[in-house]
Amino acid sequence: MNEWEVQQLLKRLAAGDLAAFDRIYEMTFQDVYRTLSLLLVNRGDIEDVMNEVYVGMWLSLPRYDPGRPFRYWLHGLIVRKAQDWRRKAWRRLRLLKRANWAKGTDGWTDDSVLAAETRQEVLTLVRRLPYKLRVVIILRYYHDYTLEEMAELLQIPLGTVKSRHHHALKKLRRQLEERPQGKVASTDDLGTTTT
Repeated sequence: MNEWEVQQLLKRLAAGDLAAFDRIYEMTFQDVYRTLSLLLVNRGDIEDVMNEVYVGMWLSLPRYDPGRPFRYWLHGLIVRKAQDWRRKAWRRLRLLKRANWAKGTDGWTDDSVLAAETRQEVLTLVRRLPYKLRVVIILRYYHDYTLEEMAELLQIPLGTVKSRHHHALKKLRRQLEERPQGKVASTDDLGTTTT
């Protein structure tokens, strides 16, 4: 994504040019979808949150700082919308479980909700990480953010990011070691950078 082109489109969008929004969508939807598919498991949730991201982008555009990279701002928006969705989904799940418990039935199966979307072994393991660890791995190795940038993006202390990064890598390595031989070549793909 060309930052200069995005800045020009944002100026046009601010002036009311809706075609500029369409172009921004075309330039970003694959990145938004891929990132959300790493953060969320359910395909329906991914599409719903994707809509939330673009509505949020439209509404918060006046607060966007053109001195910062658009991609960085967009990834912050994606992470916040995914976190909001997960909180809402958790509330809905608790309400549903309470309702089913009150009726004496449990019609919810975790397998249907937590079905894996990918065949790639490492990605499958990343998806099994707790959300707070998963988001750090995705931002670090999928989007190449530094630990400092992730701390700012997630609005948490740098020490917390470092700790989550360390724990996520440790957990992934342990899971890889427990897998049958031949499934994944090595743990080197997980990286060992601390920057």
